[in-house]
Amino acid sequence: MILFQMLRFAVAGLNANKVRSALTMLGVLIGVASVILLLAVGNGSSQAVKNSITALGTNSLTVSSGASGGARTASTVKKLTVDDAKALANPTAAPDIKSVAPEVTTTAAATYGNISYTPGSVIGTYPAYFETTNSKIAQGDYFSNDDVLNSRKVAVIGSTTAQQLFDTENPVGKQITLGGTPFTVVGVLATKGSSTGFTDPDDVVIAPLPTVQNAFTGFSSVNQILVQATSAETTTQAQSEITQILMGTHSLTDPTKLDFRVSNQASLLSTRESTSQTFTVLLGAVAAISLLVGGIGITNIMLVTVTERTREIGIRKALGAPKAVILGQFLAESTLLSVLGAGLGVAVGMIGSHFSVVGIKPVVIPSSVFGAFGIAVAIGLFFGSYPANRAASLRPIDALRHE
Repeated sequence: MILFQMLRFAVAGLNANKVRSALTMLGVLIGVASVILLLAVGNGSSQAVKNSITALGTNSLTVSSGASGGARTASTVKKLTVDDAKALANPTAAPDIKSVAPEVTTTAAATYGNISYTPGSVIGTYPAYFETTNSKIAQGDYFSNDDVLNSRKVAVIGSTTAQQLFDTENPVGKQITLGGTPFTVVGVLATKGSSTGFTDPDDVVIAPLPTVQNAFTGFSSVNQILVQATSAETTTQAQSEITQILMGTHSLTDPTKLDFRVSNQASLLSTRESTSQTFTVLLGAVAAISLLVGGIGITNIMLVTVTERTREIGIRKALGAPKAVILGQFLAESTLLSVLGAGLGVAVGMIGSHFSVVGIKPVVIPSSVFGAFGIAVAIGLFFGSYPANRAASLRPIDALRHE
């Protein structure tokens, strides 16, 4: 009964100052919604990266140029070349390697008719690239090894690029101009839809390696080499064969001083997940500051409330109200403020998670919803305890004399 009365008094107290109560709840609302949304964005980003890496397959390896172990300087690092890729494609020296695809990447504006669009990247590579990256064709066909040998100006485009340049028109057989060079579209890739927010695998133009090198990048080096092992079980052996072969082509004798890196999907996935978790924790920490600010707002408003109602407190204590009842009444008010604010914050956070943020689809973490709500309620109790204790400790005679 006493609890019911305290809640009734708390509701009446909040109703007496609707605008002030609403503004106080707004602080908690923003804090809870921020925690839910930012953690959802971090989780969504992590999920997108995981899907993107997993889509490449578990037997894919990526060879990139760069000093290993910090023992070699940039001037002594030998860039990866097409000859390195050809050496890796030797089945006698590397029996556990299924296919090899050297890759160069650049950017260029594409035009079709009077439509101009700049895709995310222009990739020059071999046909093995499509199998290694698990890229399926939706319309037309892939370009062939014969297209590579003859440096034909043909291209396979991603679904986003096709949408931007051709809308509903069938792109296959049409000619686009890429950086001033005409290319015939021979195929359109199926949508992967696993954008990480930083790269879009559907926003690409893929053409034969020598054609892109001749038109854009030159023939000096390649950005990376994609390698596919014969199976997921032979990935480790394939990685060892890559290291041995490239040590030979780069004239290296010390395995601790390599000038290239070999990454498999498992290690790449582990690294990306670790990075994403750190990113998510940082976002949550920033959002938690909003909750702290909301709690300080509750303390401020409750102190004002206690000051305004000092004579009321004095009268109730003079009529025999015990200290616990006064304490409970003001604690109920501060907790009710945080509960209502947190509830509305959960609603706003859940609604907001249905919209993409900078290209990332948020994925709500259930524990973040319950955690943010619980912490907000705890903050209401904690930050309301000081004003409530101050009200309960007032002497009746002092309270009644208050002007």
